[in-house]
Order: sequence, then structure tokens, then C-alpha cells
Amino acid sequence: MNPTRTVNPTRELAAFLRTRRERLNPHDVGLPARRQARRTPGLRREEVAELAGISIDYLVRLEQARPLRPSADVVEALARALRLAPDERTYLYDLTKQRPRATAKPPTTAAPSLARLVADLSPLPAMLTNHRYDLLAWNPEMARLLIDFDTLPPQQRNAMWLCLIHPEVREYYVDRERVVREGIAHLRAAWAAHTDDQVLNELITQCINHNEQFARLWDQRDVKINGRGHKVIRHPDAGEIAVDFEVLVPLQDPDQRLLIFRPADDDSQAAMDRLCTR
Repeated sequence: MNPTRTVNPTRELAAFLRTRRERLNPHDVGLPARRQARRTPGLRREEVAELAGISIDYLVRLEQARPLRPSADVVEALARALRLAPDERTYLYDLTKQRPRATAKPPTTAAPSLARLVADLSPLPAMLTNHRYDLLAWNPEMARLLIDFDTLPPQQRNAMWLCLIHPEVREYYVDRERVVREGIAHLRAAWAAHTDDQVLNELITQCINHNEQFARLWDQRDVKINGRGHKVIRHPDAGEIAVDFEVLVPLQDPDQRLLIFRPADDDSQAAMDRLCTR
């Protein structure tokens, strides 16, 4: 029996640096190609250390998950050396605790004004979550499109849990692999900013140890914040409904996210109308 896996920011920092180093080629960073064949993919540690202006020993200890606390200057140098994308750079800063963190506990209920906004967005399907994907508020259209959230126990009112584990909802998405991959990449960025959130750590640990797809995609360490996109939902009563979505973050409540769906075409609009008038 495999041992239970947990998430740990020091080990994640080590793995993240290693995987980002291994995906780069010398020509990506302006280094000459070596005549001797490389036994492992990507850049060597000494090449990254030279690009970042840090010692090889320090980089080795970071990749060995030693309990170090790199400075903001070192983090920035590593981000440049590894050619990190903006979301990946923010993730690195979060893992090394170099970005200020909110001291307030994550919200478990919707701010009243945001709950009213979710209701006022009808007939567009809308819902409100926190950084854990916990569902804080939703309107009738979103419940018709996905599931009647009121029928679920509170601990199951989580968008990631529903997408991965709920026997009906997990089959709704036509391109489920992409939807789950993007959701996990977004969740990883949220986790790095809230590594002390024990409830979130427990959710991720549960998903890693009980869902093979989550474990496989989590290990790829993709980091991307998905503020908008496109999904196709295969609804058991209304058929396929294509939606475009936007994720908005209120300035007054930055730990809450407002998700809004819009039918992407006339056929999807007609299907949504039929669904909501049943």
C-alpha cells in the first residue's frame, strides 16, 4: 500500500524549481549547445545557478527541499533564469513567502452584497466561491445547469470536488481533461498563496490520494490563473450547452471569486432557456 501523500511548500518549491529547470534547453536561455550528450533533460544546475547569479550549492539545497528561505532578490533571479511565465513567477513568490499574505480567515459565507449580485445576474448562471472553490452563493440558473447545490451536504459544496468526484457532475464536461487540468493549475496558484490553510491542504491531500486524475495532473505542477474561458457541458436534460465564462474578483473581498457563465451561441442559449423554464 502506498503511503499517504501530503502537500508541503518546501517540497513543492524543490519540485517546481527542478521541473522548470528540466523543461528548458540551452538555446532557450542563450547558452551554446554542448558537444557532450546530456544524460538528463533541460539545463544543468550549474547553468541555472550561473544565470541566476547564485551558488550551485544553494540551488542544490533548494532542489533537495532543505528548509531555506530565499530572499526576494534570489526569487526574482530564479524567476528570470527559469523564464517563468507571470503566473508561475507569482507562484514562486508565494511558495517562498515573499508576497504579503492576508491575515483574515478565508470566508465561508458570501458577503451579503455579493450574494445579492449573484441573484441579480439572472438569467445568466452565476456563483460565488472562495479560493478553495467552496461554493458560497449561486443563482437558480447555475443550479439548473449543474446540480441543485441545496441537496448536497455542506462539505460537498466545492466546485473541485464536484468536478472530480460527484458521479453525475464529473461527467458533464465534454472536454473534462482540459477542464480539470485548468482547474488544478488555478488551484495550485491559490494554494501557494494560502499554504497555511489547513482545510485547503486537507482537500488537496484527499484529492491526491483518492483521485488518480487529480494526482497525475497535480504532479505536473502547471500554474495558471484562468480568468476567462470556454466550456461545453453535456446536460442530461438539455443536451450540449457551450458557455463562455468570466471570473471576477471583488476589490473589497479579494478572497471571493464571482463566476459568470454566458451561452456561447444561439443553440446553447435556446437550450439554456428550455432548461430554466422547466
